[in-house]
Amino acid sequence: MSSDDPSAPGHGPPGGDLPAPAGGTATAADPSGDLLLRIADGDRAAFEELFVAQSRILMAVILRIVRSQSLAEEVLQECFTEVWTRCTGFDPARGTGRAWLITLCRRRAIDCVRSVQAQQDRDLADGLRSSAGMGEQVEQTVIDKSESDRTVTALKILPKEQAQPIVMAFYQGLTHAQISERLKVPLGTIKSRIRDGMKKLREELEASR
Repeated sequence: MSSDDPSAPGHGPPGGDLPAPAGGTATAADPSGDLLLRIADGDRAAFEELFVAQSRILMAVILRIVRSQSLAEEVLQECFTEVWTRCTGFDPARGTGRAWLITLCRRRAIDCVRSVQAQQDRDLADGLRSSAGMGEQVEQTVIDKSESDRTVTALKILPKEQAQPIVMAFYQGLTHAQISERLKVPLGTIKSRIRDGMKKLREELEASR
């Protein structure tokens, strides 16, 4: 998420966890704008009223961008945290309160998507680098046809949690990130298992020469 999230102690949104989204009505020309101005003055009741009135439509805006219910809920929470701590940035002369809220939510949602994609790209690149760094040793131990029988035998001595990702990486050609996703195991754990397993595998192959 964005690094400029306000999180100073004692300044979180009133009431701790936000209430569940619900519909709301108002009769003023710009009810959301009026509530934002009151929130800027520290009006906790106005904050709760705004959440009840606008959270449902804002959740829909966010969900269309992030396409994940859990991420959308997280982004909505961040947006209302920013409303409570920084809504002094709202200027009624430049638009309605709802328009300001929608712009805020869209910006946060786009930041979220970019952050998630960047992390996935980093994981993939890291997995490819790790696999490439072991290329020469892999050719000598796992992929080399002349070693295949001994390698299969050596793999049997490894725990399943180490042998399985090694087979997926060096026989099926999957990246560490893809293995992590398929096995539902954290990427760092997959890397450790492959590294430790390869060490044991090399030791076993060298001992059996």
